[in-house]
Amino acid sequence: MSIINTQVQPFKAQAFHNGKFITVTEESLKGKWSVLIFMPAAFTFNCPTEIEDAAESYAEFQKAGTEVYIVTTDTHFSHKVWHETSPAVGKARFPLVGDPTHALTRAFGVHIDAEGLALRGTFIINPEGVIKTAEIHSNEIARDVSETVRKLKAAQYTAANPGQVCPAKWKEGAETLTPSLDLVGKI
Repeated sequence: MSIINTQVQPFKAQAFHNGKFITVTEESLKGKWSVLIFMPAAFTFNCPTEIEDAAESYAEFQKAGTEVYIVTTDTHFSHKVWHETSPAVGKARFPLVGDPTHALTRAFGVHIDAEGLALRGTFIINPEGVIKTAEIHSNEIARDVSETVRKLKAAQYTAANPGQVCPAKWKEGAETLTPSLDLVGKI
């Protein structure tokens, strides 16, 4: 069963964010767009490169009214030390969420039971707490946050413009399509 267009399930997790421990819940995601980026674990190899990539795009996410949440199966204490010791992770100004109980990884379908870790999963959630995109892939392949930003802007555009769809490779400001019988077989 797909989680697309479903409500984020209730959860409560601890996170390290800008020098403090905070609580993050499903209510934290409401009222603004959110991007949840699941990673296997702190102190790994590809994960810091992805956090650094997200940090370099954070101003763009903020401009789009969006909060980013990095989620691993570690504790918020591990995230504090990771943030303090990794130059790449130290660039993060968004919450680093701990999921040691694996409630979030299981709820989003990214949990690896045999390893107790998460797959790489990226989810865009609208201000009502509804999941609009889901991307899950194998852990040896790191993501490119620019594609997440593109999908976020497409989701925001279609939310603000019902009846429009964003074609392949759509970028903000580009032409969209209005689905109709007239387009069938003509594209």
